Amino acid sequence: MKQFMDKDFLLTTETAKTLYHDYAEKMPIIDYHCHLVPRQIFEDKKFRNLTEVWLGAGDRYGDHYKWRALRAMGFNEEWISGAADDKERFLKFVEMMPKCIGNPLYHWSHLELRRYFGIEEVICPENAEIIWEKANKKLETLSARKMMELFNVKTVCTTDDPVDSLEWHAKMKEDKTLKTKVLPAFRPDKAINVELDWFADWVNQLAKVVGYEIKSISDLTKALEERIEFFHSMGCRVSDHALDVVCYAPATVEEVNAIFEKGMRNEPISMEEQDKYKGYILVFLGRQYAKRGWVQQYHIGALRNNSKRMLKEIGPDTGFDAINDGAVAPKLSALLDALDATDELPKTILYNLNNRDNYLLAILAGCFMHEGIRGKIQFGSAWWFLDQQDGMKQQIETHCQVGLISNFVGMLTDSRSFLSYPRHEYFRRILCEKLGNLIENGEYPADLKVVGKIVEDICYNNAVEYFGF
Repeated sequence: MKQFMDKDFLLTTETAKTLYHDYAEKMPIIDYHCHLVPRQIFEDKKFRNLTEVWLGAGDRYGDHYKWRALRAMGFNEEWISGAADDKERFLKFVEMMPKCIGNPLYHWSHLELRRYFGIEEVICPENAEIIWEKANKKLETLSARKMMELFNVKTVCTTDDPVDSLEWHAKMKEDKTLKTKVLPAFRPDKAINVELDWFADWVNQLAKVVGYEIKSISDLTKALEERIEFFHSMGCRVSDHALDVVCYAPATVEEVNAIFEKGMRNEPISMEEQDKYKGYILVFLGRQYAKRGWVQQYHIGALRNNSKRMLKEIGPDTGFDAINDGAVAPKLSALLDALDATDELPKTILYNLNNRDNYLLAILAGCFMHEGIRGKIQFGSAWWFLDQQDGMKQQIETHCQVGLISNFVGMLTDSRSFLSYPRHEYFRRILCEKLGNLIENGEYPADLKVVGKIVEDICYNNAVEYFGF
């Protein structure tokens, strides 16, 4: 029987162990997509106790993986996202943890305690007091920046709305004591989702930022280009799009302008109109990104706010989203082709939330490569609900079978938590186990120098080259 989560956790062969300990383990981290709060990084936030940093502050802003597991236990929402006493919330989480056998939360939570706090105790009610005391003592000196420094995080890309002033990024640019480069990422979903009832309010907010009225689609694209240029001046080189449903259809500017005007009047927008409007804006944005050498990211396939009762009670992005199963390929292919037709397709990372679409995205990515750019279109890392052992293994296997895993830009956190960096370790162990098994099974030569370099590239070097950091 193996020891619980020992130094060779998830590594079953000597080759895998060598690849991890001699190559992967030492590599720095580029977290090119996350939801960390820039102000907290600049101010080097100190957390009042383990609950705030581990579960969230009780202000609807926390770790949704943990929240969903707590809800599955039937616990009161006050103990999850609500304003219950911090220690009570912690004790409820500890009570739930032994039930998480086979769930990645069990591994992640123990890795978080070990790597940040040096706590080796198993998470269970019997150890609750000692964990609480040790972690809170450590938090007296463990701040947001120190958490990133512990994992040698070289670059972080936050997620920022086009109307954001980027004031905290501006301050971090001038801060010589900050050891991690923190860059904005452009997230223009609110300019794209014309069918939503807050679309007009957001456009009016954008108008205030740019200093002129936005009455037409040409005004909107002009304003977006100005904001892209501003983000670029602040170091932004990455955009991000939540394409829950991929929309694309060819359209004239007149057609799109009419749809824009309907959106501003908060009138119903048909699916055909969404295809035309969203396709037009996505092509416009893609061309802007290509002009500046940016990378665009498409996150595809979320089915959001499934419980309308809880949406009304505590708001969006609180753990009530799921996986969608709509068709992806035809419209995504047409969208990429519309940009490629004029050689204005930027570097693009495609993420799927439904593992059914693994081969679809990986193979479609291979249709739009470009000479002189290694791995121009990327099949992105296992994302959100797929960010666990089985999901990562399937993503890596798909990459190996129909792409070049050696070109892969690796893992990201996609997290709101400063405690998420052990997930890079989790991914690296799974990667080394896969590549080690290929060697052990005689499917690849036992050239650890070559395979070790591939591991280092996937963990860090490929992202440096791809994003231009």
